[in-house]
Amino acid sequence: MTENEISYKIRGAIYNVYAALGPGLLESAYEATLIYELQEKGLNVKAQVPLPIIYNEVKLEVGYRIDLLVNEKVIIEIKSVENLNPVHHKQVLTYLKLSGIKLGILVNFNTDNIFDGMFRKVNNLK
Repeated sequence: MTENEISYKIRGAIYNVYAALGPGLLESAYEATLIYELQEKGLNVKAQVPLPIIYNEVKLEVGYRIDLLVNEKVIIEIKSVENLNPVHHKQVLTYLKLSGIKLGILVNFNTDNIFDGMFRKVNNLK
């Protein structure tokens, strides 16, 4: 399955979770229900995946974690905040760079319109 095919299923799952739960819950509630939805769609989902930093060829475990990793190809960063800040977008781009993964989705469930709360991020792999 390509990143775009996975992304399509992810966006559908995000919509289903939002339609059922609405805004205002903790990120952990959205994470648990999104894992369930994605697995129901036949996707492989890993939660809270450790993300080390490689610096000067040394692997440093510094406590960063990817919220969800889908089919080893797409990162999902889940937020439930009043407003997304530029740093949230940069966080996803940095996770993509550090992991070597091509596609990420930033989602903020605390919004009036979930389609306004989903953002695709692409790693240029340079």
